[in-house]
Amino acid sequence: MTQLSPFHLAIPVHNLAECRNFYTNVLKFEEGRSSDHWVDYNFFGHQLVIHYKPKSEEELHTNAVDGKNVPVPHFGVVLPWHSFQKFADLLKSKGIEFIIEPYIRFEGQVGEQATMFFLDPSGNALEFKAFKDIDQLFAK
Repeated sequence: MTQLSPFHLAIPVHNLAECRNFYTNVLKFEEGRSSDHWVDYNFFGHQLVIHYKPKSEEELHTNAVDGKNVPVPHFGVVLPWHSFQKFADLLKSKGIEFIIEPYIRFEGQVGEQATMFFLDPSGNALEFKAFKDIDQLFAK
Protein backbone atom coordinates (compact mmCIF):
# COMPACT_ATOMS: atom_id res chain seq x y z
CA MET A 1 0.00 0.00 0.00
CA THR A 2 1.31 3.46 -0.85
CA GLN A 3 1.46 6.23 1.70
CA LEU A 4 -1.75 8.22 1.71
CA SER A 5 -1.98 11.97 1.39
CA PRO A 6 -4.09 13.70 4.03
CA PHE A 7 -7.61 14.51 2.89
CA HIS A 8 -9.52 17.72 3.58
CA LEU A 9 -13.19 17.42 4.51
CA ALA A 10 -15.48 20.34 5.38
CA ILE A 11 -18.82 19.49 6.99
CA PRO A 12 -21.81 21.64 7.97
CA VAL A 13 -22.75 22.18 11.61
CA HIS A 14 -25.73 24.21 12.80
CA ASN A 15 -24.30 24.95 16.26
CA LEU A 16 -20.60 25.75 16.06
CA ALA A 17 -20.06 26.02 19.83
CA GLU A 18 -21.73 22.66 20.55
CA CYS A 19 -19.85 20.88 17.77
CA ARG A 20 -16.57 22.55 18.75
CA ASN A 21 -17.01 21.13 22.24
CA PHE A 22 -17.86 17.68 20.80
CA TYR A 23 -14.84 17.43 18.49
CA THR A 24 -12.42 19.04 20.99
CA ASN A 25 -13.51 17.65 24.35
CA VAL A 26 -15.42 14.46 23.54
CA LEU A 27 -13.53 13.06 20.55
CA LYS A 28 -10.27 14.70 21.73
CA PHE A 29 -9.25 16.00 18.28
CA GLU A 30 -6.56 18.69 18.23
CA GLU A 31 -7.93 22.06 17.15
CA GLY A 32 -6.12 24.08 14.50
CA ARG A 33 -7.06 27.43 12.97
CA SER A 34 -10.54 28.83 13.50
CA SER A 35 -12.81 31.82 13.03
CA ASP A 36 -16.28 32.74 14.23
CA HIS A 37 -17.84 30.40 11.62
CA TRP A 38 -15.40 27.48 11.19
CA VAL A 39 -12.84 25.34 13.08
CA ASP A 40 -10.05 23.10 11.71
CA TYR A 41 -9.23 19.75 13.37
CA ASN A 42 -6.49 17.16 13.15
CA PHE A 43 -8.64 14.17 12.24
CA PHE A 44 -6.17 11.30 12.61
CA GLY A 45 -3.70 13.20 10.40
CA HIS A 46 -6.36 14.54 8.04
CA GLN A 47 -7.92 18.01 7.99
CA LEU A 48 -11.54 18.13 9.13
CA VAL A 49 -13.25 21.51 9.14
CA ILE A 50 -16.58 22.18 10.79
CA HIS A 51 -18.37 25.08 9.07
CA TYR A 52 -21.46 26.84 10.36
CA LYS A 53 -24.54 26.30 8.18
CA PRO A 54 -28.14 26.91 9.26
CA LYS A 55 -29.95 23.74 10.36
CA SER A 56 -31.47 21.57 7.66
CA GLU A 57 -34.67 19.61 8.13
CA GLU A 58 -33.37 16.76 5.95
CA GLU A 59 -33.91 13.38 7.57
CA LEU A 60 -31.23 10.75 8.01
CA HIS A 61 -31.21 8.20 5.18
CA THR A 62 -29.91 4.65 5.68
CA ASN A 63 -29.00 1.65 3.54
CA ALA A 64 -28.96 -1.95 4.76
CA VAL A 65 -25.46 -3.39 5.16
CA ASP A 66 -24.77 -6.63 7.02
CA GLY A 67 -28.25 -6.47 8.58
CA LYS A 68 -27.73 -2.95 9.97
CA ASN A 69 -29.09 0.45 8.87
CA VAL A 70 -25.99 2.37 7.76
CA PRO A 71 -26.46 6.15 7.57
CA VAL A 72 -25.83 7.85 4.21
CA PRO A 73 -23.86 10.02 3.91
CA HIS A 74 -21.22 9.29 6.52
CA PHE A 75 -17.47 9.76 6.90
CA GLY A 76 -14.67 8.55 9.13
CA VAL A 77 -11.27 6.95 9.29
CA VAL A 78 -9.91 3.42 9.04
CA LEU A 79 -7.99 3.00 12.29
CA PRO A 80 -5.25 0.49 13.09
CA TRP A 81 -6.83 -2.66 14.54
CA HIS A 82 -5.20 -2.12 17.95
CA SER A 83 -6.55 1.49 18.13
CA PHE A 84 -10.19 0.72 17.33
CA GLN A 85 -11.21 -0.69 20.73
CA LYS A 86 -9.35 2.04 22.62
CA PHE A 87 -11.23 4.71 20.63
CA ALA A 88 -14.54 2.84 21.09
CA ASP A 89 -13.89 2.71 24.85
CA LEU A 90 -13.23 6.49 24.90
CA LEU A 91 -16.51 7.11 23.08
CA LYS A 92 -18.42 4.86 25.49
CA SER A 93 -16.85 6.64 28.48
CA LYS A 94 -18.07 9.96 27.03
CA GLY A 95 -21.62 8.64 26.73
CA ILE A 96 -21.75 8.54 22.94
CA GLU A 97 -25.07 7.15 21.68
CA PHE A 98 -24.19 4.80 18.84
CA ILE A 99 -26.33 4.33 15.74
CA ILE A 100 -24.46 1.05 15.30
CA GLU A 101 -22.58 -0.21 18.36
CA PRO A 102 -18.97 -1.34 17.82
CA TYR A 103 -18.98 -4.85 16.34
CA ILE A 104 -17.23 -7.11 13.80
CA ARG A 105 -18.79 -6.89 10.33
CA PHE A 106 -18.44 -9.59 7.67
CA GLU A 107 -16.92 -11.89 10.30
CA GLY A 108 -15.01 -14.76 8.70
CA GLN A 109 -15.43 -13.26 5.22
CA VAL A 110 -13.33 -11.16 2.87
CA GLY A 111 -13.29 -7.61 4.23
CA GLU A 112 -13.83 -8.58 7.88
CA GLN A 113 -13.73 -5.37 9.89
CA ALA A 114 -14.57 -3.74 13.19
CA THR A 115 -16.97 -0.83 12.75
CA MET A 116 -19.12 1.66 14.68
CA PHE A 117 -21.39 4.59 13.76
CA PHE A 118 -22.59 7.63 15.70
CA LEU A 119 -23.78 11.19 15.04
CA ASP A 120 -22.17 14.50 15.96
CA PRO A 121 -24.45 17.13 17.58
CA SER A 122 -25.41 18.48 14.12
CA GLY A 123 -26.45 15.05 12.85
CA ASN A 124 -23.36 14.30 10.75
CA ALA A 125 -22.86 10.52 10.69
CA LEU A 126 -19.37 9.23 11.50
CA GLU A 127 -18.03 5.72 10.97
CA PHE A 128 -14.78 4.42 12.36
CA LYS A 129 -13.53 1.01 11.28
CA ALA A 130 -10.48 -1.21 11.42
CA PHE A 131 -9.28 -4.25 9.49
CA LYS A 132 -7.28 -7.06 11.07
CA ASP A 133 -5.64 -7.35 7.63
CA ILE A 134 -5.36 -3.87 6.12
CA ASP A 135 -4.61 -5.47 2.75
CA GLN A 136 -8.33 -6.36 2.66
CA LEU A 137 -9.37 -2.70 2.64
CA PHE A 138 -10.27 -2.90 -1.07
CA ALA A 139 -10.66 -6.69 -1.36
CA LYS A 140 -13.55 -8.00 -3.45
